[in-house]
Amino acid sequence: MRLNRLLASGLLILLMAGPGYAKFVPIRFDVSRNRLIEFMLSSQLPAEHFSRKSLADVAPAAFDLYLRQLDARKRFLLKANVLELRALAVHLADNLRRGRVVLPDLGATLYNRQVREVQGMVEQLMKAGFDPGRRDYLETDPKKLDYAATEAELRDRWRRILKMQVMETYLGLREQEKKKSSAKQNKKEKKSAEARQSKGRNAGDVVDQALWARAMDKVHERTQHYLHRLLLETRQDHYNRYFDAIARAFGPHTDYMAPASREDFDIHMSGFLDGIGALLREDDGHIKVMRIIPGSAAARQGELQAEDTILAVAEKGGTPVDISDMRIREAVSYIRGPKGTEVSLTVRKPDGTKKIIRIIRDVVHIEATYVKSASFVDKEGNKLGYIRIPGFYRDFAPGKSDDKPRNVTDDMRRALHKMKEAKVRGLILDLRNNGGGSLADAVDVSGLFLPGGPVVQVKNSRGVIRVLEDENKSVSFSGPMIVLVNKFSASASEIFAAAMQDYGRALIIGGSHTHGKGTVQALMDLNRNLPILHLRKYDDLGALKVTIQKFYRINGESTQYKGIHPDVVVPTVLDFLKSGEKYLDYSLPWDQVKAVPYKRWPGFHFNVAEARRLGEKWVAASPAFKKIKEESDRAKIRAEKTRLPDYLAAVEKERRKLIAEKKEDGGHGTLFGNLGAVRPGKTPGKKNLQEQLAKDPFVQVSVYLMDDLAFPRQSIVKTP
Repeated sequence: MRLNRLLASGLLILLMAGPGYAKFVPIRFDVSRNRLIEFMLSSQLPAEHFSRKSLADVAPAAFDLYLRQLDARKRFLLKANVLELRALAVHLADNLRRGRVVLPDLGATLYNRQVREVQGMVEQLMKAGFDPGRRDYLETDPKKLDYAATEAELRDRWRRILKMQVMETYLGLREQEKKKSSAKQNKKEKKSAEARQSKGRNAGDVVDQALWARAMDKVHERTQHYLHRLLLETRQDHYNRYFDAIARAFGPHTDYMAPASREDFDIHMSGFLDGIGALLREDDGHIKVMRIIPGSAAARQGELQAEDTILAVAEKGGTPVDISDMRIREAVSYIRGPKGTEVSLTVRKPDGTKKIIRIIRDVVHIEATYVKSASFVDKEGNKLGYIRIPGFYRDFAPGKSDDKPRNVTDDMRRALHKMKEAKVRGLILDLRNNGGGSLADAVDVSGLFLPGGPVVQVKNSRGVIRVLEDENKSVSFSGPMIVLVNKFSASASEIFAAAMQDYGRALIIGGSHTHGKGTVQALMDLNRNLPILHLRKYDDLGALKVTIQKFYRINGESTQYKGIHPDVVVPTVLDFLKSGEKYLDYSLPWDQVKAVPYKRWPGFHFNVAEARRLGEKWVAASPAFKKIKEESDRAKIRAEKTRLPDYLAAVEKERRKLIAEKKEDGGHGTLFGNLGAVRPGKTPGKKNLQEQLAKDPFVQVSVYLMDDLAFPRQSIVKTP
């Protein structure tokens, strides 16, 4: 099936880094359905993926990915289990071509058996207890571990894991008790507390036996609940894991999306869903409310609150369904539902009282996914604008909401219109943590700042190159502009930043490089592309997200693998992190094509060399960036130290050190104390955002460079 036929059938062209989050939707296990999915993957992936790899090429990678998904931390499978699975991997490519699904059946059988074995080990280990003074060590990096050779070796691995968890829990409980205790504790109370203490058998570690017992109980309950949840995985879950491994063997951004994953992918792209508007979490087997989304159905109804525990869910007039032992994905599927329908929640309040809360579902807009803007006056008296683009979103199924479909291009036009009305002189555009989105919107948003011309080049697997241009000659904002990026700025955001850099339209500020995702994905609905001999009705087959193209800057360079290198590099707490395309398995290589003719931006250009010099000067004098550098250095040391001491005295010492470091750290390099470079304005409804801008060192250095280079004033000495 060729790409033009796929496009005609509604294929969506996307630029995204990372998968969507899955919501549970029950699917009947059907052998024929799974064979069909495997057949479609085996035929479509080699034909449509940019790399044109064969099944034989990717079979070893597919097995490796499947094994890592099955037991990534090497806490269940034995070496013998892995060898048994590897014997099937030899025939993986042939089985794919023949529609024989074998590996996930054996994988599920071995995995479930080992989880049950570990359940028994945990019972024995918790009953025996742990000596907090015994000098053990725990390796936390699975890459440095092999699969356990024997049951005894696996048991010892779990002994070290559980011991560490008990000690961490114990120390947390002890800190809570200290906070509760009065500073004026009398001698009698002190003596009573000391009487409950006893020493570890080997090393003289002192523990409060009552707290230690509570820690043991907590870890025991939490671990057995975790293992029980693993056994709730269905046979279809194991098959879906296998299908996704096959897809990702072609590249890190090619995925098989089970029906649940597809639904949440749509939510992620559009920014809305039908439901009640509550963020949930799983807490020791219970579904708890983390937060109520402002303006949502739950917020308007008013009775559901954070920390409420949801016990049961019922449709109007229906029988309540107990969700107390459900996986959170499944519980969410009962709570979500069409706009206008009523759902009843049986809730236990934090004080122990129970209540039935009835809520009419509505469209929930996830505001964090949409463009945010604010204007402010800096300390030099210049009025500047700030716009944050969290993603290049677009509602690809506009019929799902009664509201007008939203997309990032239209929202940006509105934001820039506000900037024009506010008469801002310069603009800071924030693409940090922007993972991408719609290719069309990446081009259209770029066009808001350019008077026409090429934006990006796109090459397909046959080597045909197409240039995507800004066809709108009007410019929505023509003033000086700075773009903020980091290692999590990917794909569509890299297209935008690269175009601004190549045209000289904006100064790019950020860490050492952006993510480096220079590929285009298409979303293929498998239900709409059935082979003609398989037209019987199946449950939803899901979708395939497949890499079909690479994109290139107008200067001919790919952003793939290497990413974009900012004009001004500043420290970030992510500097130590091995994050980006070059660290992902089976990513496509960097290359380049011919540049296309383009005219540089005719307006103001930042002097990049001078911006670098001034940026380095600012960073060197900035207390905030000094803290960021220190935090990054500490994080690097922690990340490299994977073999941890597993005895109480050392764990306690490390915990005290971490607590002290956290007090020194500045909120992961985004929000720091008010350093005075930005004076928040009085725009209604923007107070929180403006307060954050006033504390953000990356905005601070942007304001400094904007003032010095775009709006210079003589005889002014500026310091952070």
